[in-house]
Amino acid sequence: MTPSQLPRPQRPARPDRRVHSIVLTAMEEEAHPFLDRLPALDGAAPLTLNGDAWAASLTLPPAVPGGADGTGPGASRELILIRTGIGLVAAASALAAALTQVAPRMIVSAGTAGGLARDVEVGDVCVSTTLAFTDADATAFGYARGQVPGQPPAFGSAAGLRDAMEIHGPAALAAAAPAASSSARVHAGQMLSGNSFVTAANVADTREAFPEAVSTDMESTALAQVAAVAGIPFVSARGISDLCGPEAGQDFHIGADEAAARSAAVVIAALAALG
Repeated sequence: MTPSQLPRPQRPARPDRRVHSIVLTAMEEEAHPFLDRLPALDGAAPLTLNGDAWAASLTLPPAVPGGADGTGPGASRELILIRTGIGLVAAASALAAALTQVAPRMIVSAGTAGGLARDVEVGDVCVSTTLAFTDADATAFGYARGQVPGQPPAFGSAAGLRDAMEIHGPAALAAAAPAASSSARVHAGQMLSGNSFVTAANVADTREAFPEAVSTDMESTALAQVAAVAGIPFVSARGISDLCGPEAGQDFHIGADEAAARSAAVVIAALAALG
């Protein structure tokens, strides 16, 4: 028997437990803004995850009038917040475990990231259009930089999710940012993830290889790959806590808790609007 003669695998049936969304963060301080802003959903069954990852069931605010699915005001939706741990494998394994237990309508990667594009400032929020792996390089065999063999050159983000972040994010960001940071913006562009930090030593090469990239982190692309396999809409929305290659005169760092709070504000506003 050859591989082509093997039965084609079928996608497993989705779990019966339907939830509005899964939001994933790598660190405790990235999860806290969601725990602070959203009430716990009493009576929700806990998820069983790998390692020291944990999950909390929260309740999104009522959908705004004209929400995307027409649920309108008064609808209460379950958001499952997962703290995965740092890194590609930790993130992917936590999400994969969760998807055997719940069926979300959408998946969001939240938290902090490093700013890569020259016009991105600390305190801004970056929203993914596509996602690639920073340190994947099989170009010697004809693959694109950032592409893992057997996978697409980049993973796409759901247009509806991305649009909601761009539409509702600026007002939420302005409300979350202190007066001194009133110029904070929401940027949409390619987001990168890898197992290595992008620093002054390699930022020039990274910018040349990924001219459309706006930020880099250590989880989002792995989460995008898991979401793509599962066929679930995905987007990443990360607050910029530091700059990979700051220019002269640029602020280059804010606290992870502050950047994470801005990410959470944008994510909550967008998800609430989606109904």
